[in-house]
Amino acid sequence: MTPEQRQYAVEQFLYQVAEACDNQDWDRYLGYFTEEAEFHVPQWRSEHEYTQNPKREMSLIYYANRSGLEDRVFRIRTGKSAACTPMPRTLHLLDNVRCQAGDDDQLAVSVNWVTHFYRFGESRHFFGRASYRLCWQEGQLKITSKHVLVLNDKIDSVLDFYHL
Repeated sequence: MTPEQRQYAVEQFLYQVAEACDNQDWDRYLGYFTEEAEFHVPQWRSEHEYTQNPKREMSLIYYANRSGLEDRVFRIRTGKSAACTPMPRTLHLLDNVRCQAGDDDQLAVSVNWVTHFYRFGESRHFFGRASYRLCWQEGQLKITSKHVLVLNDKIDSVLDFYHL
């Protein structure tokens, strides 16, 4: 695969993940993550420094593997998450996708993002940067790690995985 083909494949993959989330197609969304996939949204320690170790420092969201996301989806589906009722409508926008190939078919990907959401008659947004580790499994890209920096982290409503 040429670098251009790899770049295109990664961009299309990330667009599909965003689309699944926006459509609240949770089975499809979860299918993009490996069983071991870590999902981390660190907290800001100061204006320009964020926490590094989710096991020792505060995080906005931390799931050590996909089961954390699966639990959130279960709570959404069963109505056991008051914070998600009603679910917001979301629109994920991705830009400036950068991709580097690593060892063992691993890819390091960085992206800038904005998520607009509408809930209770109000439009709001979160924005930031995300870094992914992707791998190929059975000819398909999968997320092995998602690390998200929320740059506008004054959160006056709910922040959940579907905002990121």
